[in-house]
Amino acid sequence: MLVAALTGSLLAPQFSFQDGQATLRRGDQVALSSPQEGLWSVATAWEDGWPARWHHAQPTSLTQSGDWQIAKGTLTLPEGNLELSDSYRVEGNLVRCVRRWEWHGQTPLNQVTLSVRWNMHQGQGAKPFLPGISYFGNPSGAKTKSCVPIQTMTPGEESFYEEHRYAMPFASLENAAHGVALHSIPSMPAGAHKQDQWWTLGLATRETGHELTLLSGPCASNGQRNVVKARQGTFMAYPDTWLTLRPGMILEKTFFLQAYPVEQPGFGFRHPMEASLKLFQPYSLDGLPTAQEIVDAKLAFANSRWREGEHSGFEMYPDYVQGTHYVMGWCGQAEALGYALQVLDPASAPRVQGALDLLASSPFNERGFHQRYTVESSAWTEQDFVSQGQAMESISRAVELARAGFETSKWREFLRRACDFHSARILKEDWRPVSTNEGFMVSPLLRASRLFGNDTYRRAALKAADHYAARHLSMEEPYWGGTLDAQCEDKEGAWAALQAFLAAYDATGERKYLDYATHALYVTLSYTMVWDVDLPPGRLKDHGFKSRGWTVVSAQNQHLDVFGVYFTPEIYRMGELLGRPELMQLAKVMFRSCGQLIDAQGSQGEQIEHTNFAQAGDMSDVYRLRGGYSEGWTVFWITTHFLHAAARFREMGVDLDE
Repeated sequence: MLVAALTGSLLAPQFSFQDGQATLRRGDQVALSSPQEGLWSVATAWEDGWPARWHHAQPTSLTQSGDWQIAKGTLTLPEGNLELSDSYRVEGNLVRCVRRWEWHGQTPLNQVTLSVRWNMHQGQGAKPFLPGISYFGNPSGAKTKSCVPIQTMTPGEESFYEEHRYAMPFASLENAAHGVALHSIPSMPAGAHKQDQWWTLGLATRETGHELTLLSGPCASNGQRNVVKARQGTFMAYPDTWLTLRPGMILEKTFFLQAYPVEQPGFGFRHPMEASLKLFQPYSLDGLPTAQEIVDAKLAFANSRWREGEHSGFEMYPDYVQGTHYVMGWCGQAEALGYALQVLDPASAPRVQGALDLLASSPFNERGFHQRYTVESSAWTEQDFVSQGQAMESISRAVELARAGFETSKWREFLRRACDFHSARILKEDWRPVSTNEGFMVSPLLRASRLFGNDTYRRAALKAADHYAARHLSMEEPYWGGTLDAQCEDKEGAWAALQAFLAAYDATGERKYLDYATHALYVTLSYTMVWDVDLPPGRLKDHGFKSRGWTVVSAQNQHLDVFGVYFTPEIYRMGELLGRPELMQLAKVMFRSCGQLIDAQGSQGEQIEHTNFAQAGDMSDVYRLRGGYSEGWTVFWITTHFLHAAARFREMGVDLDE
């Protein structure tokens, strides 16, 4: 079984040198090796906008010092000598290396590019996994022509991304035979030509095979060199990222090598993910706001969005467009507090009643129910399956929880009608959802099946869960399309699958659904930052912002947001089911870390610009994007997700402040 395989022992890596070439073996098979031309590769020029005049060197001495294997060499250049050394040590399932460059010349060495390069052996059919960036090459983003990093794994292709763009700083490749990964401890190299220049991490496909690579600044993607994914729809130029080495300068870079089995096609990446969690240990609650502080602030802000009157409700975003709007699902979450306030603030019962009564009046047509209500015109508009599934989830929870004092007949009738509609649609022979978006239907259908004793809802839900398992577990088509503003691989799609599979497990007790949920859990978590990014001067630096626990949005929208808060109860519960207390702790970190930046009014924006990417403000200068914060886009989900999750934790008996 898949979950059992997670706890199986891994073969210890074997690292050695032979004829100057370094190799990493797993068992009797070579998994990674240094390039034939040399263990070290250094460029000393910049031509046609890219590193040039590459020089290579092999070790001239190999020594043993305790557990360390030390390789040394010299690169003799006209300007002087570059002394080189690598120190390797096996640490569990990884091989640690500290690479060192020392410039011994009388004058500065200009336009230098340093590198770390490792070739994958038996790499036929290999697919990349770059956490938060690329999921087996982002085939859905490529198909829908979204602006995303793409790898086709054809010779000549280069994909190098800034280390601070990675949720988990590793690049990995896997095929049916095995997987390999290059982990990095992120850093800014000394002597950089550009301000805030970082090492870059990724891969290149040569005629001879695939190479995992670190470079001291150059970026590349989608057939373009010297570019970064800086906007939602475009790459931007990011040129001239070389180094200047001053006489006597010493640079070091720490990285780790890993080789691992692929017990199940499309799921080898869990091994480097586990390694990254162990390396960065993102479990500390130090310096994070308390859960109670967060809940108090979010309740206060929720009250500021309440609109009282003949048609009452929680407004999505004041003055976004003319009028007052209550929007179910996705951005608006007007229905979410119908559940959460019953748990967190029973005194708000009149608001719960009024909000859900109005929303339950949404009319239906051949696309289901409508989501947006405009108070001034009494008009219902907009329909999509993501929002309908999310709205059904909260409303079904509200119905299930409602105690004496609530009149739920309208809610129940609305939920029943929505479930009738979507179960009938899903049970049709020709049902084929566009993406993982309809995974959000599974949990509310199963809950409604229990509430109403309706087996049709259950059959539809399990059909959908089985469909998504068959479609996505191999990662031939990674989870995608769970959000509305990026038709590509995204954490919301992975979360839709996780929610669906876990609900199916709860409903049936069948182990296969827990296995499916485990796969979706890992993909969902791969968007979670496991480290605190060092930031340039700006709003985030002003607040001492800690990025651990925040989530990257998608392969297209590469800022951070608080969306991951919504599924922290599921992460906690998966930790319980799998016997993984560190996942339970990570869920607490995610909830509390995302409470940073809440202001005195309880307000908090969406877009955290931890990397060279932005969707708001002046986006003309790529060098001024990182470290910014878009505080004005305060759509209501940024509030409701905290309260929804807090209510779930309270029902589970979990104290997030322990």
